[in-house]
Amino acid sequence: MTIKNLNEFLESSKQKDLSPDAFELESSHLLEVKLNGRVWAKSGSMVAYRGGVKFVRQGLMEQGFTNLLKKAISGEGTQLMKMEGQGRVYVADAGKKITLLRLNGESIFVNGNDVLAFEDGIASDIKMMRKVAGMMSGGLFNIKLSGSGVVAITSHYEPLTLAVTPDQPVFTDPNATVAWSGGLSPDIVTDISLGTLFGRGSGESIQLKFSGNGWVVVQPYEEVYFQSGE
Repeated sequence: MTIKNLNEFLESSKQKDLSPDAFELESSHLLEVKLNGRVWAKSGSMVAYRGGVKFVRQGLMEQGFTNLLKKAISGEGTQLMKMEGQGRVYVADAGKKITLLRLNGESIFVNGNDVLAFEDGIASDIKMMRKVAGMMSGGLFNIKLSGSGVVAITSHYEPLTLAVTPDQPVFTDPNATVAWSGGLSPDIVTDISLGTLFGRGSGESIQLKFSGNGWVVVQPYEEVYFQSGE
């Protein structure tokens, strides 16, 4: 183990400006947002900031009536907040790895728990997996992100991207699924033999089937979701 003196520690861990972009990774687990206007982020993800920044939880009217119904029905716990003003904001989520994606008019789906932040030019829409409701707790919704701008998503450890083709569908554990391409719509499938072997609560007995042309991102971790009581 290397022991650093105080000056070495301060130098190695200090904030860096290596990119002119609004989103810059200070490390693989910490995102700096150079705020000049408005950016959306996961509520509670701010760890530090400086400057004139205002934090506002996503308002009821901003979510739209359809999204309000989806949230009420699904018990979906992810809350977004607006970060408005000018300054620097540092956001993170439980030490998870952060990946930055630039969308140029494209759409992607991201597990609702894995959305960390996105620029104001990106539109978001909650999508529910109704067929699996009641079969397992949490992880039953995702967020469609569309438009032009940068999106920050999170994963436990290094993510893996799997190609989906018409002749080779991909099956994933819902709790290990991070994101997928906008042209895919997963089906819910169940494995009765696994359900019998491990019990009805086994996550492996419920799977997502991705068919068509596209990609799906998974993480080497089965995430446990907590529904909000709000």
